[in-house]
Amino acid sequence: MTDAAPLLAAARADADRTVDLRRRLHRRPEVGLHLPETQAAVLEAFAELPLEVRTGTTTTSVVAVLRGSTPGPTYLLRGDMDALPLQEDTGLDFASEVDGVMHACGHDTHVAMLVGAARLLCERRDELAGQVVFMLQPGEEGHHGARFMLEEGLLDVVPEAPVSGAFALHISTAFETDTVNVRPGPLMAAADHFRITLRGAGGHASTPWVTADPVPAAAEIVLALQSMVTRRVDVFDPAVVTVGHISAGTTNNVIPATSFLEGTIRTLSASRRADVVARVERVARGVAEAHELVADFERVEGYPVTVNDAEAAAQVSSVATELLGAAASVPMPDPLMGAEDWSYVLERVPGAMAFLGACPPDLVVGESPGNHSNLVVFDEAALPAGVAMYAQMALQALRP
Repeated sequence: MTDAAPLLAAARADADRTVDLRRRLHRRPEVGLHLPETQAAVLEAFAELPLEVRTGTTTTSVVAVLRGSTPGPTYLLRGDMDALPLQEDTGLDFASEVDGVMHACGHDTHVAMLVGAARLLCERRDELAGQVVFMLQPGEEGHHGARFMLEEGLLDVVPEAPVSGAFALHISTAFETDTVNVRPGPLMAAADHFRITLRGAGGHASTPWVTADPVPAAAEIVLALQSMVTRRVDVFDPAVVTVGHISAGTTNNVIPATSFLEGTIRTLSASRRADVVARVERVARGVAEAHELVADFERVEGYPVTVNDAEAAAQVSSVATELLGAAASVPMPDPLMGAEDWSYVLERVPGAMAFLGACPPDLVVGESPGNHSNLVVFDEAALPAGVAMYAQMALQALRP
């Protein structure tokens, strides 16, 4: 393997530029599929590099291609760009300037690290036999941004050599700074959203026997779903079903005609996903029928399971050991039940995602505010390690 020490040293030497971009993005977060300020910052950073750059038509995505010194395969590196609808409360001197919007999942760091990796790889074009595709995507937070980019031809941006491997990093305070945490197989869960409306007959609260009351039925469905998971789902192919929202009625002495529930289903295999969706619907309709109600069930399909290719995950571990030392390469014993639209890419090409540890040194791993908290603070000392990981994964995949 190529000696990785100079690469990490170069990433650390360039840390000021990486941190500066991260902080500029952090101050001006944007939500969803259309991120014009963020896209402009990426395009500005790429303008000085020998890259072939194109932007999305349905979203504000950016795709940049670096061609190596000789022909070869194409390897993709991804950074997501969007923020979350949260009011930041970190007290950072570069905190969000946009009310109600915050980079609470670290996507600002992903962009900054990927741009830093692009600079390193452009300086090392002679070491690349093939092409690197830099994927800067909006809309990861529930907006299916990766799917839109795939539909626009992301994997065929180099027609003569379609993308054949891919890598992404995700920063997290759940792990120690400068650790790279990865596992083969399922890494993150599929996520589906369900909605249940119960329709009965309302009336006066003093005479429930002449109504068809949907409120106790809604409560019964919540409990029945938990029993369904613990009694009908194999613990070795697990599922999580959570009802996060219940609503019914307008006042204390009126039985409403309808009640409403919605929640999330998380699973780690395609077969379990289909099974649990069907079971949630069956429970809803069965309980409703027992109460002489009608249940309307709707499933909103979310992201698939994020599955790391075993060989790609092993390569991540190897590169992390080479760059950061054996103690920094940490196998994850279990997947996470969060979801990621990187799953769409991994359904199409072999690749992996890893978690980059960035717990601030004054906080305790496992107790510090985590991703999606409006208090989360990421240790910027981890950014050079992420830059070097991105770059070295490409260098290893495309070495002559």
